[in-house]
Amino acid sequence: MADEKKGFFSGLMGKLAGGGGQPQETVAPPVTGSEATRPGFFERLKKGLSRTQENLVGRIDTLLLGKKQIDADTLEELEEILITADIGVATSVELIRTLEQRLKRNELQDGEALKRALREEILARLEKHAAPLDIASATPFVIVVIGVNGVGKTTTIGKLANRYALSGKRVLLAAADTFRAAAAEQLEIWGERAGVDVIRHQEGADPSAVVFDACKAALARKADLLIIDTAGRLHTKINLMEEMKKIRRVVGREIPGAPHETLLVLDAATGQNAISQAKLFKEAAEVSGVALTKLDGSAKGGIVVAVSNEFQLPVRYIGVGEGVDDLRDFEPQQFVAALFQ
Repeated sequence: MADEKKGFFSGLMGKLAGGGGQPQETVAPPVTGSEATRPGFFERLKKGLSRTQENLVGRIDTLLLGKKQIDADTLEELEEILITADIGVATSVELIRTLEQRLKRNELQDGEALKRALREEILARLEKHAAPLDIASATPFVIVVIGVNGVGKTTTIGKLANRYALSGKRVLLAAADTFRAAAAEQLEIWGERAGVDVIRHQEGADPSAVVFDACKAALARKADLLIIDTAGRLHTKINLMEEMKKIRRVVGREIPGAPHETLLVLDAATGQNAISQAKLFKEAAEVSGVALTKLDGSAKGGIVVAVSNEFQLPVRYIGVGEGVDDLRDFEPQQFVAALFQ
């Protein structure tokens, strides 16, 4: 029987990986080998940001090579580098204006001073909005997870479930993405891996009905954390807004004060598309935090700075790999250190 069950899940995972149509979120393979032999998270973060570093810091070094002094032309070229490194137009312009003020105060006398100032300004913007998620502030703590299909939403939920379950929290998942084929099955695979229950209905059911049952179950089972997966294939802003409002009404009615977090999952590798998604979802869904996935190997890590600064949102988590432990709390100092080293 165990072999049959194993074969079922292996076959299902294969089907999910090979499906057509809308991009499907991949189910990460289990971590193998001794954790002691894996590089530390900071090393993995540096590796994940290596292409961003080359695209940003490497080009800055080339710009500053042989420069005897920093002038307005240098800052103009630096602005172009920042924009093309996916730090975003608005944030890049803001950074350059601040550096211009520092130049006027004679604080940027050479290339090293300019790099140091840029690093300080980026860190200041990330720290301004930084705030780790405190799930102990409410019981059950309810997270509504949103984002378009293919960004790693379900995978992020699975990793969060695994993380908090391992820390001794009672975790419950709600499969309220009832529109995407096999979305609930994916969530159940992650739930089984993490050892947590999943509340689901049949495909095509009303998402709010799933959320209602999940809230009732979370209260009855005295769960510490309820994580709700939602549909990413909502074609218009009005549709998205109405669906989110309905879910929030149900959650708030059943668990006063909830949802305590509306977590937007963005794929860092999509660059400027991630900014567009952040704008849409913040307007429609009362986003309170961001998880940025797929920083591993992408040249677009600058999007972390753009999203946090332009939308004044805390980046709660970043993902730098497929392993279940590769989703971590975002720490601005660690991120900037990895980017500029």
